[in-house]
Amino acid sequence: MGTMEFQKDSSAVALEMLLIVQPEKRKIVQRLQIDTQTESHTSHQCQGFQGDGNGNNKREQCRGKDLHGCAAQMQQVITSCSAQGTHVTVEVHARNSTPQLFKKLSFGKGFQENGKRRPRPPGLKDQHVYPWDKSCLKSMPFDLKQFEKLDAYAKKVTAKSSVEELVKTLVRVARTDLEKVRAIWTWICHHIEYDIVGFFNKDQQSFKPKDVLQNGKSICEGYAGLFEQMCSIAGVQCMNLSGYSKGHGYKTGQTFTGEYDHAWNAVYLDGRWHLVDSTWGSGSIDDCFSKFTFRYNEFYFLTHPALFINNHFPDNSNWQLLKPTVTLKQFESNMLYKSDFYKMGLLAAHPETPIIRTVNGKVAVEVESRSPMLFMCELKGAKEYSFMTLKRSGMNLELYPQKTGSHQLQIYAKPSTGSDEVYNCVLEYTIECSAVDGNACFPKELHQPVGPSWFTERQGFLKPSHKGPIIHTNDGRCDFSFILSKDLSVLASLHSDNISSSEDTRRRHILQVCQGNQVAFKIHLPHAGNFAFKIFAKKKSDPGNYNYVFNYLICCPNTEVKWPVFPQNYSKWAEGYELLEPLAGLLPAKRNVKFKLKLHSIAKAFVQCEKTYPLSLSKDGYWEGSCSTSGCSEVFVMVLENANHKFYSHILKYEVEP
Repeated sequence: MGTMEFQKDSSAVALEMLLIVQPEKRKIVQRLQIDTQTESHTSHQCQGFQGDGNGNNKREQCRGKDLHGCAAQMQQVITSCSAQGTHVTVEVHARNSTPQLFKKLSFGKGFQENGKRRPRPPGLKDQHVYPWDKSCLKSMPFDLKQFEKLDAYAKKVTAKSSVEELVKTLVRVARTDLEKVRAIWTWICHHIEYDIVGFFNKDQQSFKPKDVLQNGKSICEGYAGLFEQMCSIAGVQCMNLSGYSKGHGYKTGQTFTGEYDHAWNAVYLDGRWHLVDSTWGSGSIDDCFSKFTFRYNEFYFLTHPALFINNHFPDNSNWQLLKPTVTLKQFESNMLYKSDFYKMGLLAAHPETPIIRTVNGKVAVEVESRSPMLFMCELKGAKEYSFMTLKRSGMNLELYPQKTGSHQLQIYAKPSTGSDEVYNCVLEYTIECSAVDGNACFPKELHQPVGPSWFTERQGFLKPSHKGPIIHTNDGRCDFSFILSKDLSVLASLHSDNISSSEDTRRRHILQVCQGNQVAFKIHLPHAGNFAFKIFAKKKSDPGNYNYVFNYLICCPNTEVKWPVFPQNYSKWAEGYELLEPLAGLLPAKRNVKFKLKLHSIAKAFVQCEKTYPLSLSKDGYWEGSCSTSGCSEVFVMVLENANHKFYSHILKYEVEP
């Protein structure tokens, strides 16, 4: 036993080494944990635990403090003996550096340690350039369809009496190292359950692969240890890695200190290292940390390193497999993207910082996608006014929190195809609201997203005359139209927080005109303010209810506006009929009122009040005439559809002012 001391150096390091001199050449690689307590405390090692995001956990030696108060880093000591056993070379280097002797010892696929081949450390050819094209989710190209039969086989394999027997059964149908790793990955993800009870009783846990197999459950260290041994038995190089993670329980912007909280693996395939996390691939834990659900996640199999670093930070930066590497400070401050963000083909989000501060009470978020997607959002802890618009390549969101403080914003997405798809959370922001915008006020009935989009086109509404989501009017009147691509029947309604009238009355502020495949709307607002104009549709052949399609926001600042309702129309008001005058459903008393309508397929038309006033068909195709409102409270427009009929049909009804 010998001790080397560097007495005069303020940062002296003492190494105690047991040197066994043998005549044959020996090459040994060791990792030593230098763990000294601060100041006068006795140096010791302890076992610590810290939960990760999926309730995962990693048993790790505590990292202490050096004499200068700095966290002591793992050191690597590499020794090499001469053939005669008379000379020893010692190389001491920082944990994250690449030792020269490592390169000398490496040969073939790995190097020898105590007669056993050990995987080589990651080198230059393992590194991926960062940033990169985020369309590629995997670190090596392959088609998932090639694994369909292999996955089906691996899922059905039952647990065996030993890890060796299990691996032998799994790789029976595997031809390549990639297929061996895939079979092992698939089996673990579908058969090993996350041990929530064990997470709270860690001292009684065994992470030995044979015990994990026998129990059928473990925490992340057990998953990673079993994966590593199964790969080793299958003849595939595999490393057990540890580090920090952003998973279950992670808080936006938190810092990482102390023990590493998660474990995962690296596998050596096709001459490069690749990353896998079978714990996160197997399923998820509920918010209460009380129930684990098997929910296979393909994302964490051979994940591209530039995506893996999003929520995995290894204790050795070489295992990021990135060039340049990401610092811990960058990892802490970087945006957290959920795995569904990438799986759904989303490309980017702006801002790219996880904490957003309001500007004049407002925040703006933009998400870019490769293909059309549907989105929704939720602000926890505060009421908000939100305004979302869809684009073919993503969405824009404006948010106005109605309470100061810190709030969590969750953004959900789902593919545009398949109505049975569910919304999945893809992004989380923390909104820091310093002031509330008191002028922001959207109707409660305004649904997100707002305005016409690729989605409304798919529902059959083409060529909107007003393409934006907001319709501004100063005199309280507006009109717009669509071309209908399908055999649709359309219905619309107007909503404002200040309207307390019935739905029928609200609808009478809208005059709908259908001409062939065009539908047009005239709106007369009852007062100033913000309104939700909601559009519903159904197939004409469908006897069922109308389905909501989309809505506009109509804004009128003019407080002088006060338009009456349009006249009430009856079921005999046919498609293609058009009212030109009078548009107001409330007629003045004791006045002569002119009527002008476009009607088709009728024999006669007249106005019925105190007396009957016939309407005549003009040369330009309009039914015209006039009536007196003296002595009556209601006025009706009636038609005779066939000259041989005896019964007239009501098509419009007006009220007369008292």
